[in-house]
Amino acid sequence: MNQKIKTSIAFAKNLLVTGAITETSRTVEINICKHISKAPDKVVVEFGMGHGNITREILQTISPTSKLYAFEVNERFCDHVRKHISDDRLIIINDGAQNLKKHVKEDVNTVISSIPFSFFSKEKGLAIIQNAYDLLEKEGYYSQVLYTKFNFKKFQQIFEECHMTSNKNLFTEYIYHCKKLKD
Repeated sequence: MNQKIKTSIAFAKNLLVTGAITETSRTVEINICKHISKAPDKVVVEFGMGHGNITREILQTISPTSKLYAFEVNERFCDHVRKHISDDRLIIINDGAQNLKKHVKEDVNTVISSIPFSFFSKEKGLAIIQNAYDLLEKEGYYSQVLYTKFNFKKFQQIFEECHMTSNKNLFTEYIYHCKKLKD
């Protein structure tokens, strides 16, 4: 069985956790990572690592001295990425995005997320966004991919600057790019 079919089955079995039935498209992988700094010694956080497609794009984008904290609640997905991506800059955390501050104690330059906000309570969603905002450095970005525009207002409540792009694929994928402007 080819990898795309295996991945779709794994995502479908975990729909309420992943919020997706397939991996993000290559176009989204590039678009969601467009605000990642290539400067040295930056910290990037990924929420919802899945099988590592966006993770690979982040690692291709960041500098050799930067690091990536990748959060994933599904232990099998974590094991898959450990097996298929060998990179000293990657720190895999088998935990939810709501526990960001428990694991990351330094300023973050960029947050890249594909977690399913539609399945979270409003309070949990806002808490995740607020915690990420709190750790972001000034001028840092939080970029989120979702299949709906519905959650965009949550990001606008917290971030000073937000815009949305879309990728029309089998399902329309919306990418929110939110920038922190204050210290």
